[in-house]
Amino acid sequence: MGLISNGTTLLDAGAIDSGLAIGDMILIKTLTASNSANLTFVHGASSVVLDGTYKSYVFKFIEIHTSADVTFQVNFRDGSTAYDATKTTLSFYAYHAEDAGENALSYVTSTDEAQTADPVVLTTSPGADNDESCSGELKLFNPASTTFVKHFIGRTNYVDGSSSPLSVDFNVGGYCNVSAAIDAVQFSCSSGNIDSGTIKLYGIT
Repeated sequence: MGLISNGTTLLDAGAIDSGLAIGDMILIKTLTASNSANLTFVHGASSVVLDGTYKSYVFKFIEIHTSADVTFQVNFRDGSTAYDATKTTLSFYAYHAEDAGENALSYVTSTDEAQTADPVVLTTSPGADNDESCSGELKLFNPASTTFVKHFIGRTNYVDGSSSPLSVDFNVGGYCNVSAAIDAVQFSCSSGNIDSGTIKLYGIT
């Protein structure tokens, strides 16, 4: 059975019609950590595109393994050399323990920001055991704008390094409250290094 809208076939036997323009993800750059202090995407450097070419960008981080139970975070550069763009954010998470002993859905006051230059928290404390890591994505909207604030949304799932490990679904949203374009994005840990993992940058058509 097909799905037809205004004479155009959108779905046919469960498949999206190949002619339907739904927005493509264009891989721009892949960075791989190896005991790295940070992973940084700078517009115009090493084939990185982070300007008005695309109206939105997605960073996908895959199996990020930190050197300790520390915060995995991101910050933004707005034309200078420092990663200190002024931001306002909110954060919340849900979690469930492996032994089913803990579960919650909660706003996270300790990680929100109100007009600060601090890094944006993407995880609270991902476990650093050999089998523990975090994965997720960060969406950045219209970073080249010099008119509007630059919005971003992040979502991460990770293993919290507790006595009974937790599966944590961490969500953050906010905006860079700057008039300049965002021209670079840097991922790091609150202390120590990113032992391993991959971050991919995509442009969305």
